[in-house]
Amino acid sequence: ATVEIGRGWGFGLHEAMDQLGAMIGPLIVAGVFYFHGGYREAFGVLLIPAAIALSILLFARILYPSPRDLEISRLQIETKGLSKIYWIYLIAVALNGAGYADFPLIAYHFKKVATVSEQWIPVFYAVAMGIDALAALLFGYLFDRKGLSVLIISVALSAGFAPLCFLGGFYSALIGMTLWGIGMGAQESIMRAAVALLVPREKRGIGYGVFNTGYGLFWFLGSVILGVLYDFSISALIVFSVILQLAAIPFLLRVRKMLH
Repeated sequence: ATVEIGRGWGFGLHEAMDQLGAMIGPLIVAGVFYFHGGYREAFGVLLIPAAIALSILLFARILYPSPRDLEISRLQIETKGLSKIYWIYLIAVALNGAGYADFPLIAYHFKKVATVSEQWIPVFYAVAMGIDALAALLFGYLFDRKGLSVLIISVALSAGFAPLCFLGGFYSALIGMTLWGIGMGAQESIMRAAVALLVPREKRGIGYGVFNTGYGLFWFLGSVILGVLYDFSISALIVFSVILQLAAIPFLLRVRKMLH
């Protein structure tokens, strides 16, 4: 459906709404606890938005039983398998994902070295999620106008989170989490939006399936390596993280060149 409003804006709006819910949900639970409720009552309240979400999804299913019909079909010269440009793009995505430290490792480091006090760690995460939502909207808007260049800029920016988070003090860590949130916003919006440009409509299901599998697998492998490196050398962790993220940029430049 994003063909109507722009790929970047559509996926950016999706990510922003996702993060809005991710911020409101815990606040609802906190509110229940404030009024002396327990987990049973909290999950009971959360059942309401869950039921509404399922109802809207069912309604959308009735209105638009075949979402791909929303897009005008275009003649494809070659529809066998996935194109070379897609696989080059997937390599870039895999490298970026492998070098991206997950928040539990960052939070563990904050707690271990006391860079950030325990009560501030969830606040840092909330800040990152807010930046994530805003970045998704901004990058989505720019992606529809400037194309893949916006994704390259976001990768270059977010690559700096590791040294700031793992070596810096309180304020450096906050800046690092801001960059981390920017990268997450880009990955969850325009990085996925680009797949729709690289895969024909008839192959989009398998295209996104392979994309998510590759991205998730390399994120997992990278997270394992980052965890091992943390116990061995924080400097090695930082070098590994930064190099892998920056290594994605030449492949993205190649994809941009092939698109023009």
